[in-house]
Amino acid sequence: MTEMLTPTPDDAFAMLLAGNRRFVTGSPEHPNQDATRRTETAPAQAPFAVLFGCSDSRLAAEIIFDRGLGDLFVVRTAGHVVGSEVLGSIEYGVSVLDCPLVVVLGHDSCGAIAAARAAADGGRAPAGFVRDVVERVTPSVLAARARGCDQDEEILHEHIRHTADLLLDRSRVLSERVAAGRLAVAGLSYRLVDGSAQLVAAHGLSGTAAPAR
Repeated sequence: MTEMLTPTPDDAFAMLLAGNRRFVTGSPEHPNQDATRRTETAPAQAPFAVLFGCSDSRLAAEIIFDRGLGDLFVVRTAGHVVGSEVLGSIEYGVSVLDCPLVVVLGHDSCGAIAAARAAADGGRAPAGFVRDVVERVTPSVLAARARGCDQDEEILHEHIRHTADLLLDRSRVLSERVAAGRLAVAGLSYRLVDGSAQLVAAHGLSGTAAPAR
């Protein structure tokens, strides 16, 4: 697919998934990772997507989506929990850098989700600021259980959907752009074993497969 300077939300999403397919099949192209690209992006950046993901060391965005310098504006926290700094960073990527796509990226075997499940079951909460991370994930665990879902994958998908909804609920910048057709917010679930990313939440995308439940 030919990349455009100002891709639509659907185009940006297609570019991201195409890179993930290359990564999964072991045929990455490593685009935009040479000295020429380094020189081109030195004066300014024009990423095509904001990638908000978990800080897990196995979730390196530019690798798993086969992208390079200047392609992705990456924001990461443990358990992809949302605070004011996260919202400000994502809004910067959208309103200043004009990214047409925001992706929430979660993954299986997430330590933050496991800790939140343990805390919800009456286990001892972690000490220090790790407790704050766990407390922000716990509502997703409880919401999934309220629907009768208690498998790891079900809770993960609930947390990804909850995070995407939270971004739109708390940010007028994001919600207005989605309503105007200028932005899409998608949630992807990443499988550590095979490297694939599955769509589980979509706002503002058209012509895509239905998100997994």
